[in-house]
Amino acid sequence: MKPDSGRKVISTNKDARFRYFITATIEAGLVLVGTEVKSLRIGKVQMADAYVFVKNGQAFLSNMHIPEYTHGNRLNHDPLRERKLLLHRHQIDQLAAAVNEQGMSIVPTEMYFLKGRAKIELGLGKGKKLHDKRASIKEKESKREMDRALKR
Repeated sequence: MKPDSGRKVISTNKDARFRYFITATIEAGLVLVGTEVKSLRIGKVQMADAYVFVKNGQAFLSNMHIPEYTHGNRLNHDPLRERKLLLHRHQIDQLAAAVNEQGMSIVPTEMYFLKGRAKIELGLGKGKKLHDKRASIKEKESKREMDRALKR
């Protein structure tokens, strides 16, 4: 990606790629309040346990922790509130079908600002089993050892 593309990464969810086989990704907008945007600009967000669900034809992001803005007043936001995702109808229908029919999960993989607007990248994935996670750890350790050997 070009450096002048206007994309500023806020947070990445490394745990999502460890827990799931991510097959497809979708970019979505978020409905946020002012103090949430200010907290995001500082770079504070925790999305390790976050997930997306579809209810009444709308997609919502749940369990993503955006801490209260430190300079906020009594009108500060709830850190764990459900946030509505801005997606096209056909995208929501595709996600809902994948979850209901194929047993897949929708998890956030990355959050960033694109031209001043908060965006989130959603990954559609199937959960890994314990032996798959062990294989991922083993692969990561072997890659790290090879990098160390090449460095010497």
